Amino acid sequence: MKIYIGADHGGFNLRQQLIDYLRQNGYDVEDEGNKTLNEEDDYPQFAARVASKVLASNDPDPRGILVCKGAQGMGMAANRFKGIRAAVVWDAHEAQMTRNDNDSNVLCLSARLFDKNQHLAETITKVWLDVPFSHAARHHRRVRQLDELR
Repeated sequence: MKIYIGADHGGFNLRQQLIDYLRQNGYDVEDEGNKTLNEEDDYPQFAARVASKVLASNDPDPRGILVCKGAQGMGMAANRFKGIRAAVVWDAHEAQMTRNDNDSNVLCLSARLFDKNQHLAETITKVWLDVPFSHAARHHRRVRQLDELR
């Protein structure tokens, strides 16, 4: 599984911690930045980079992870891309459900919530990466409907 990860200045530190965690656990991670801390950068550019990489990937199950202060902006920006199902997640249960039911392919995390609790961010990320899509007919139907929205 290929993982693309990006963050603005608000998620800069947590992004780096997650990259280290993922690589230590054998994941193939591509860092979409920001590579240096820039207080003037804007989250939409990183959401666009990650969403575009996920959509263009040849990997059979590419995923994206986006981090900013609140996670909502990243989610809104990423969900502008047809085929992206970005989910703002705050606990392991939501991580499980958004994968199982919604086949989310982009995880959005709040640095405000997890900068001081890196372990919880790692747990949520692991659950989100490990839980497969259920492939239940009703979930396929709903995901297809999402992808057909304009």
